Amino acid sequence: MASSSTSTAVGKPSPWLHFVAGGMGGMCGAIVTSPFDVVKTRLQSSLFRQKHTAVNVSMGGGGSVIMTAPRSFGLLYNFVETGYIIRDIYREESFKALFKGLGPTLVGVIPARSINFFVYGNGKRIIADNFNHGAENSYVHLSAAAVAGIATGSATNPIWVVKTRLQLEQNTRPDLRGLATDGAKGSRAFGGSWQCITKIMREEGVRGFYKGLSASYLGVTEGVIQWVVYERLKKLSSEAQSQGGALGQWAGMLGSAGSAKMIASLITYPHEVLRTRLRQPSVNGVVKYTGLWQTLRLVIAEEGARSLYGGLSAHLMRVVPNAAVMYSIYEGALRWGGSR
Repeated sequence: MASSSTSTAVGKPSPWLHFVAGGMGGMCGAIVTSPFDVVKTRLQSSLFRQKHTAVNVSMGGGGSVIMTAPRSFGLLYNFVETGYIIRDIYREESFKALFKGLGPTLVGVIPARSINFFVYGNGKRIIADNFNHGAENSYVHLSAAAVAGIATGSATNPIWVVKTRLQLEQNTRPDLRGLATDGAKGSRAFGGSWQCITKIMREEGVRGFYKGLSASYLGVTEGVIQWVVYERLKKLSSEAQSQGGALGQWAGMLGSAGSAKMIASLITYPHEVLRTRLRQPSVNGVVKYTGLWQTLRLVIAEEGARSLYGGLSAHLMRVVPNAAVMYSIYEGALRWGGSR
């Protein structure tokens, strides 16, 4: 039994309030950070690694010079590189390309966040009531987050497969390069969400929609770490929040959410790369990545362990503000609809 000094009573807002609040937060966060999601997906994929191994830096007079990322700068330079890639996508493929896959992302994010927050918010109450005398602690948060992650991954994996395929589409169809900016014609030439769905069903069957599911389950650890750290940081910052008034409360909430996501992402990021590789389309009818451990061994053997962190800078630039926006809206909705 957890002591009263390390646990807090579980609030009981409307069960469906978690569902609505989570969906609203996820939608707003996804829209704001969509360009970073496109960059992250491309850097994770082997189909785009060769294209982005060097950075084109425009010079005065129309010339250019190729700059490779200095190893001494490491991750810090990757943030600069992300900015160059966003610029290149904008120049070469149009502004709309920065939001490729946003449709499936929203279709996936809204139910995914709704399910995750619904299962977590209600799960921790049920677990606490039945196993911890109605009080929260880290074990309650951990258990609820694990259940929520598994439920979310199982329900939404097909949507993420479609989103990944759409974001990788430009490179897999080089013969159609440039048509993406040609209005509706370009959209149909590349194939929208429905065309992508029918192609996966025709060529790969139902199993094609569940590629990367094993990596998604591995990624449940990220959600678990994020929720546990977030709850702990939120509790630690509660005193400062009360002293700072409304502004202090929101600052503490934003800081807790962003910090929790950063910590969880840094610890578990390689599963993101493995999941993207598993969801890649076949090239000339050949499927290169067939299983979680096969993909891990192959990536390390061919590209080195550093490749397991490909796209990390773009990922952090997306998920940290995304988490801050999402959790602030979620918490705000809970407080508006009834205190936790």
